[in-house]
Amino acid sequence: MSRLRILHLMSGRGWSSDAYGAARVVVELERAGHDVTLCCRAGTEARVIERARQMGVGRIVTLGFKSGFRPRDDLTDIRRLREWLPHFDVVHVHRGKEHWVAALANRLSKTPRPLFRTRHIVHAVRPHAANRWLYGTATNFVVTVTEAIRRQYVTSGLLPPERVVTLPGGVDAEEFHPGLDGSLLRVDFGVPRDRLLVGMVSGLRVMKGHEVVIQAASVLAQDGIRPHFLLIGKGRREERIRELIRGEGLEDQVTLVGFISDLPRAMAALDVALYVPLESDGMSRVVFECLALGRPLIASRVGVVPEILVDGRDALLVPAGDPELLAAAIKRLVANPVLRTSLGLAARRLVLVHYSGARAAARLANLYTAVVRGLSA
Repeated sequence: MSRLRILHLMSGRGWSSDAYGAARVVVELERAGHDVTLCCRAGTEARVIERARQMGVGRIVTLGFKSGFRPRDDLTDIRRLREWLPHFDVVHVHRGKEHWVAALANRLSKTPRPLFRTRHIVHAVRPHAANRWLYGTATNFVVTVTEAIRRQYVTSGLLPPERVVTLPGGVDAEEFHPGLDGSLLRVDFGVPRDRLLVGMVSGLRVMKGHEVVIQAASVLAQDGIRPHFLLIGKGRREERIRELIRGEGLEDQVTLVGFISDLPRAMAALDVALYVPLESDGMSRVVFECLALGRPLIASRVGVVPEILVDGRDALLVPAGDPELLAAAIKRLVANPVLRTSLGLAARRLVLVHYSGARAAARLANLYTAVVRGLSA
């Protein structure tokens, strides 16, 4: 079976990691020649559906996906999905709401379809009786974005280890590539051409490590090393971060630029990229985007980072929350352009070989095909 008819369900109300992940894999499966439909929550046109279309998703439908347990609304979704099932080979879900809707639609259907679930976040699933049925009986495979999340499922005993697979990555290696020119954006940011630009892309949230970056910049400044730092992103902690920058006297060295529409070019402007959260946030898409751009990366040893990157070969890895060691890693790259180049080349090569969207889609399509053929044999 070469061409598959695939339905992805995503009930999120906003543009979260699972919404991005669902849209990303749909685009890549479409590029690979499969017939793919993305089903979103009704009423999320501005927050989810339009962004999915901007990413390149071609076919989008909606179900109600009302929050919580809503028997009447849920039954309507289940009935509609049951009607759709004969037109697809595989159903793939990304959140708990649509997981239950799809499992029950399958249970009531004369033509049940293989059911896949992607788990995007680090949050243990409780092994109660309902989840034992949902995962152990109703679901064919669980796909996790890190090995740590896979271990959570294996430990829970909800389904056999051979039915849980890890598929990290999925970055668009065509959109994020080393040939992008970010020089004009450097001018917009007010960064001189001869000054090294160190940057971080992240929402301004407490666990993302912005304070650690500012502290590291202060350590470097005291040592006479003053690259320019660019913090790209928005969030509730913006004023707190600005206070920290002022408190360290780094206003001329650290710039907050908020939301940037052309993120690939903004990231291409960086000489060194940072990914330094205090704990894992699951998908870690920025890691793969930095790698795909061929940017030398400094990353905290959290989540997917130690699973896919080798320190000194693919990136420089540091303990989470340690400004002194982060400053030392930045200092090392500031002083060594050859190392920056070698890390950038290794990063791009790693993505193309293992973690591009095309690679992830091919592995997922192979898994779909194996299950479909196994059930029809």
